[in-house]
Amino acid sequence: MDLQELKNRAKQEIDKVVDLDEIEKTFKKYLGKKGEVALIFDSLKDLAIEEKKALGQEANVLKQEIEEFFEQRKKEIKNTASEIKQTTERIDITRPGTKMARGHLHPLTLVLKDALKIFQTMGFEIAQGPELETEWYNFDALNVPKDHPARDMQDTFWLRQNMSTNYKKQITNNNKSNKLLMRTHTSPVQVRYMETHQPPLRIIVPGRVFRNEATDAKHEAQFYQLEGLMVDKEVSACNFKAIIEEFLKRFFKANVEIRLRPGFFPFTEPSFEIDAKRADGKWMEIMGAGMTHPNVFKAAGLNVSVSAGHGWCGFAFGVGVDRLALLKYKINDIRLLYQNDMRFLEQF
Repeated sequence: MDLQELKNRAKQEIDKVVDLDEIEKTFKKYLGKKGEVALIFDSLKDLAIEEKKALGQEANVLKQEIEEFFEQRKKEIKNTASEIKQTTERIDITRPGTKMARGHLHPLTLVLKDALKIFQTMGFEIAQGPELETEWYNFDALNVPKDHPARDMQDTFWLRQNMSTNYKKQITNNNKSNKLLMRTHTSPVQVRYMETHQPPLRIIVPGRVFRNEATDAKHEAQFYQLEGLMVDKEVSACNFKAIIEEFLKRFFKANVEIRLRPGFFPFTEPSFEIDAKRADGKWMEIMGAGMTHPNVFKAAGLNVSVSAGHGWCGFAFGVGVDRLALLKYKINDIRLLYQNDMRFLEQF
């Protein structure tokens, strides 16, 4: 068997190969499991020991040389392909790039992040509570009368009382109404927080609330509130007005005209409504507030006085996050915030 002839033939054939697919076929022809070099090794079993040893060594050298031929030719083919690509494919670096698709934060998320950051810089701590509440925390502890219309089915989503005993224990206290409902405001967190913390207190409570009411351009069955509570000595409505004006100034990055109107909330006394002037000159109600009612302090287990200068007193407020979004982004319909229309959401 002429190994030199096989080597020369393989070298000539490998040199003629012009692409990687073809070189793989040629590789199998010579170095595959049934290739010509493999046949040489198979023939060794029929030779004498001395012949087998000599031819085996020569066959190993031949195999290594042919492998080197293939590796060298592969490099040459790749280099040639790279040179062709560089001369035929050009990139215009002055051409505008393709815009990358990116996600968008929801406008309510943007408003909440901005509002929380502002209140935190003013010394408020973020507190949270469950959306599934009990009648005690949502109404009783907040001084809401038993016959208050807010407790009716028209305003409140009540739940069937078939929750597991273990879950009830997690959200209720003994000897207090454990009738379950979807919270109608974030105010229950005030009581929950004061049960485990002592004044002075400054908390801000973000969260989703639920009302069983018809939807329109300014109302939704679910929306977001931002509850605030401040308890300290010598706190008055003047402190509240100053804090809210500062918040709105930072939030809208401009002076915002507001007005306080007398109002009524069972958990504050006195109570007032706060309106903000929109870009079109019309007034929009954005929050309710007032001085925390002593019965709320009592329900939370705090021994305080609402008389400024004679102990602890405080104020509470609840601002509609959705209303802030409508004002900030000049949106005329609150329902747009919940319809998941990408044409609307991609603007933020």
